[in-house]
Formats: sequence, C-alpha cells, structure tokens
Amino acid sequence: MSTTTPHVRTGKDWLAEWDPEASSWDSGRAWKTLWVTTFALTLAFITWFLASALAPKLNSIGFDLSEAQLYWLIAMPGLAGGTLRLIWTFLPPILGTRKLVTLTTALFLVPLVGWALAVQNPSTPYAVLLLLGALAGVGGGAFSGFMPSTSYFFPRAKQGTALGLQAGIGNFGVSIVQFVTPWIIGFAIIGGTSQMLPNKETGSSREVWFQNAGYVWVPFVVVAVILAWVLLRSVPVQARGIREQMDIFANKHTWIMTYLYVITFGTFSGLAAGFGLLINNLYGTKAFGEAGIDPLKYAFLGALVGSLARVISGPIADRFGGGRLTVVATAGIAVGSLFTAFQLSPTSADQFPSFLIGMLVIFFFAGVGNASTFKQMPMIFERRQAGGVIGWTSAIAAYGPFIFGVMLAMISPALFFILGVAFAVIATVIAWWFYARKGAEKPC
Repeated sequence: MSTTTPHVRTGKDWLAEWDPEASSWDSGRAWKTLWVTTFALTLAFITWFLASALAPKLNSIGFDLSEAQLYWLIAMPGLAGGTLRLIWTFLPPILGTRKLVTLTTALFLVPLVGWALAVQNPSTPYAVLLLLGALAGVGGGAFSGFMPSTSYFFPRAKQGTALGLQAGIGNFGVSIVQFVTPWIIGFAIIGGTSQMLPNKETGSSREVWFQNAGYVWVPFVVVAVILAWVLLRSVPVQARGIREQMDIFANKHTWIMTYLYVITFGTFSGLAAGFGLLINNLYGTKAFGEAGIDPLKYAFLGALVGSLARVISGPIADRFGGGRLTVVATAGIAVGSLFTAFQLSPTSADQFPSFLIGMLVIFFFAGVGNASTFKQMPMIFERRQAGGVIGWTSAIAAYGPFIFGVMLAMISPALFFILGVAFAVIATVIAWWFYARKGAEKPC
C-alpha cells in the first residue's frame, strides 16, 4: 500500500515517495532513522524522569519538602508529558520526522539546565520545582512524535521489532538517569555550588554536585540535535492539519488499545517515577532508621527490567502475535500487583527482597505489554491512522506518573496495588476477547 497522499510537500526535508511494503524498500534509511531517533528518545526519557532521580534525596541536601510535595513533584512530569503527547501525536504528518525530532530534542536543554541550577539552592521555591517538573514533560511528549515517525519507515511485518527496539532502548533512559545520578553527583564537572549529603552508615557528610545530574546530558543532546538535522528525512505521510487526523476517534479499537496501553505503559512509567519514593517511604530510613534501604541503589532496576522486556518482546510479538502476548502481559501485571500488595507493611528492612521481586515482576510484564500493544496497532489500523493511534495511546498512558503520584499521595499503597489488580484483570479479558481468542474481531 503506497503511503503517498495528495498533500505531498517538497524540499530537502521530504522524500519524494516511500512504500515500505514494496520490494524496493530502502531498509538502510529505515534503520538509520530508527537509530538516530532512538538515541534522541533515550535522552527524552532521561529528561522526563530526571525529577524521579533527584526527588528522593532533595531533603537530604537542604530542601524541606513533605512526602505529599515529593509525590506531586514526580507527578508533574507525567501530567505535562501526557498533555504534550496529545499535541505531539498530531505533529509527525505536519512537521515531518526531520524537523520534529530536531526541534523537540533541542527543547530538552531547558529542563536539564533548569534543574541543574535549581538544586544548587535549597531556597528554590517549590513552585519553581513544579515548573521544572512540568518542563521536563517535553521528554514525555517526544514519544508520541518519535514513535509514529519511525513506524512510517517500516513494513508491518517488522514493526514489532522496530518499535520494540526503539521504545525499549528509549525506556532505558529511565534506568540510565536513575543509575547514573548517584554516581555522577560525586565529583565536580562544571562547578557551581556544591551540597553536603549525609552518609547514614558513617554519620558523616560528603560533598556532592547534584547539578551534574542535569549538566551531564547537555553534550549528548547537542550531538542528537546535529545528527537529527543532518541524517533524517521525512516520509510523505502527510496531513493538512489536526482535523484530518481526528478520524481515529470514530474507531472503537482506538479506545480499546488506549486502555490496554494505559495498563502496560502507564504502569511502567508510573511505577518507574515513584519506585524510589516507595522504597524510601516503606523500607528506607524514614521507616527503619540507619537499617533502612537506600532507594538510589535499587530504583533504576524497575525501569531496567521493563525496558529489557520490551526489547526482547518485540520480535516475539512479530512471531506469535501481539494480542496473545498482551493477554500474558496484563495477566502477569495482575499477579505481580497482587503479590506486591502483601509486601507493603514491613516490620523489618529484611523483608525488602520480597517487595523488590514483586515490583520487578510488574515491571517485567509491563515491558512485555508495551511491546505487544505496539505490534497490535499497526496490524489493526491503516498506516497513517496507526501512527495517530500510537501517538494518542502513548499520550494518555503518559499520565501514568501523574496519576500514580497523586494516588500514592492520597490513598494507601495497599489499596493502590489492589486497584491495579482489578484494572489489569479487566485488561486481560478485553485483550483476549477482541484480539486473541478464536474468532476474535481483530486477531493480531
């Protein structure tokens, strides 16, 4: 099926024609686009989840924030990210891949530098921190533009693998920023005002530079901007504007896939943002003093496991079908959530391994579902609509950090995870009925 439309623009940004289903498909350009965009997407997730890496230690370096304020702080990037994804969803056919990826990546510099400046002053108003959290949401918004742009370049038979690789490697940005931050703050890079971080094991304090957590990514962002502008081009999947793309909302499968992706990616992103604070509040020094668990040593593991699962599951979805794999994924999330719900009232920090195992099970199956749902959408919808649906579902699921952060600030963790079980069971039934059972309406 040709992707050329009557609204073809001309110029160096746009390819004259592009049909990935044809025998003349240029796989070299497709894979080059994938790797450049994936590099930028990884930086997008680093930017989006920077606050989640900083929040657990802000009070240790002189800030005075309540538990609820910290949960709201990690929720703001999710609120902004989801809202911006609603905009970025419609940009690929309008701006094209080249301009979209280049300009979006350049915007990452604003929150990265902003956070680097803010953490140097514990008197920074809380409203400014919330604003920086919202600005980091551009990293979340990028996903809804980058992923559809990539999907245009690949034939349907390879979209599970291509999108699984891009999203999975991009998701590594979450674990990268959470893993690198505790290490990179340990020495001066650019300078600026240092902070003193107490050491609970020795009772002493050490000098740290939390601004490094933002500054260290600036050179990588600059490189990504240059690569995107020089190497990327745009395929002729175009639309006059937003109104022409609204036809996706007349299809009930847009709404069904939105729910399924909320359960998978919403769970991944929401728990990844709150994992460090959950560890700190349930098993950290607040609960068990010096015997408590340091959240920065473990927070990155959830996103790491989920990202690996997404990368591995893309080719599996291509082989066995996305619908079947989504059933397995949502059922796994339900089981993991049920197990974890009984690990939330510890009497000793020694019980932490059971909590960690339960959480990693949830992250693993959320990653599987992230890949399987992205295999389903190009199979259910025609190419332009599939790009729009990918962007739309990603936008709604990106509210995960906001919804999870607000809920954890309002209800008990136990009730939160029990509700997660219920929603995941419903998703399992829906995925089986519409996409996986014999005689399903849209087997895929």
